[in-house]
Amino acid sequence: DYTATIFLRQRWTDERLCFDGNKSLSLDGRLVEMLWVPDTFIVDSKKSFLHDITVENRLIRIYPNGTVLYALRITATVACSMDLTKYPMDKQTCTLQLESCKK
Repeated sequence: DYTATIFLRQRWTDERLCFDGNKSLSLDGRLVEMLWVPDTFIVDSKKSFLHDITVENRLIRIYPNGTVLYALRITATVACSMDLTKYPMDKQTCTLQLESCKK
């Protein structure tokens, strides 16, 4: 197992969020419940949590063309299969895979 803190940034376009103007809107992270957000998950995650010191560590920015920038901070413990047959001269490579289900 290994534990990593990840700053995950996702970007997508939702035409329903287009608006007139030339500046982006930064929204309070609590408003994420009102938006469609990709169902992203960490493959082989054993345990994970979103950071919420004082408030949830989320950023939502919407651009006039409907592009959404969504960023959050996650700490995850992920399984990693290791081959220790050459220990202590071994070298391990662990991957971090993220997947998303698009609706």
